[in-house]
Amino acid sequence: MTATALDAYAPAVREEVARAREKVAALHAELPRWGLVVWTAGNVSQRVVVDPAGPSARDLLVIKPSGVTYDELTPESMVVCDLEGTLVEGTRAPSSDTAAHAYVYTHLPHVGGVVHTHSTYATAWAARAEPVPCVLTMMADEFGGDIPIGPFALIGDDSIGRGIVETLRDSRSPAVLMRNHGPFTIGKDATAAVKAAVMVEEVARTVHISRQLGEPLPIAQDDVDSLYARYQNVYGQQTSTAAATPEGESR
Repeated sequence: MTATALDAYAPAVREEVARAREKVAALHAELPRWGLVVWTAGNVSQRVVVDPAGPSARDLLVIKPSGVTYDELTPESMVVCDLEGTLVEGTRAPSSDTAAHAYVYTHLPHVGGVVHTHSTYATAWAARAEPVPCVLTMMADEFGGDIPIGPFALIGDDSIGRGIVETLRDSRSPAVLMRNHGPFTIGKDATAAVKAAVMVEEVARTVHISRQLGEPLPIAQDDVDSLYARYQNVYGQQTSTAAATPEGESR
């Protein structure tokens, strides 16, 4: 077997990379399934923590290779990079958005997954540089308020990453609509970031349709805060035993 730079890492790290490759490959299949991408656009990445003490600048990320169709993506085709965007293992060039993902992981240690799509409705809001207003309880639950607009940035270096971090560092939203580009989402892991990408498109579409009927009604900030706190801290299975679903929307 050909030696790679990954061989210099501890066995536990290499094992985690293998698991991340499986997970990231599977999650890429969710993007076309939910209608969030066309052709080879979009990408999912996951952080691999190297230091047992926790996230650091020494971490790795697993991401799809550039320009490869979704039908071709397998765990083996995923590429591994460090947080400077340097290829550590893989036979293909990494996604053109790798520098943006790496910048996010470097500057937001709590983030374990990043997703980028060009989903139609969310990207339409990005093209208008207009935040999606929080007029749905689902938005209050998931995003804690409006979905913000990030600055315009060119692809190829960490400019997009800088815009993502600048916009989301002090925001409850796990999503940003980069102006004239499209949505980027973050999460505790890649699964959470993919969920956020799905939800961004859903609410962007719903609010757009609502606007065709008239002006959507805003939700009071106190109610947004209450909904967000409930969904983030109470909703779902909180213990090992099945419990009744709390009153409210089922998701």
